[in-house]
Amino acid sequence: MTAPVDWLALCRACVADIDRILVALPTRAEREPVLRAGEGGDDTTAIDAAAEDAVVTRLAALEADVLLVSEELGERAFGSGGPMRVVVDPIDGSVNAKRGIPFFALSLAVASGPTMGDVTFGYVFDFGAREEWVAELGCGAQLNGHPLTGPSPKDPIEILSFEATTTAFIAEKAAAMLGVAERLRVMGSLALSLCHLAAGRVDAVCSLKPARSIDIAAAQLLVRECGFAIDLFEEPPFTAAPLDLVGRSRVVAAATPALCDAVAAALTAP
Repeated sequence: MTAPVDWLALCRACVADIDRILVALPTRAEREPVLRAGEGGDDTTAIDAAAEDAVVTRLAALEADVLLVSEELGERAFGSGGPMRVVVDPIDGSVNAKRGIPFFALSLAVASGPTMGDVTFGYVFDFGAREEWVAELGCGAQLNGHPLTGPSPKDPIEILSFEATTTAFIAEKAAAMLGVAERLRVMGSLALSLCHLAAGRVDAVCSLKPARSIDIAAAQLLVRECGFAIDLFEEPPFTAAPLDLVGRSRVVAAATPALCDAVAAALTAP
């Protein structure tokens, strides 16, 4: 039988490894070169590859039976594989990371099975603000070791965070948010935006293209453990979403299901 894993300790070790990589690759010149095409569909840059290599090395050293689902590698079995999944985006917000904008994160989720509802542990670390976000199923969510018990996101929505934000996507959808949200923010990391929702810093989050499990698996647990709503409205139910690299639906999150519905309706309006 595989020994229990201290996932929080592993995540913190990965953060230390990635911190060293960020020092070794300090500017765009070192971080930006494209090395190959990632299994998730995006280009794998030097910073992406180095960060993922660090996480993979840590997982391999566990000698545990897990299936890795990752941005760059796709799926890879460690040990005998099995039902346990580790869903990783080593650098969520990689455009920010490449350009030196301090808003990007390690996102790591652990699941007992193949769907979003099976996620039992979520970890997001913000390398800019140095904030550690952690959730355990049934045990609540924490920021820097303290329970997330602050004010809830607002209803009605004051601040809506757009993610997956090319200029074309924003131009197409921003006007539809009139009457739905008072203000828009474009931050550049879906995982961190969902964490900010869990903390009541923003009032709603939506992606403007289909979200993949690697982008949301960890942070969604913080949202749900705080009692807030999140939905993959184009392919419900949320908890049945497969933990793989396929983007099937845009994601919306807010304080209540009704607010999620309002944002989803605006996104789908002709």
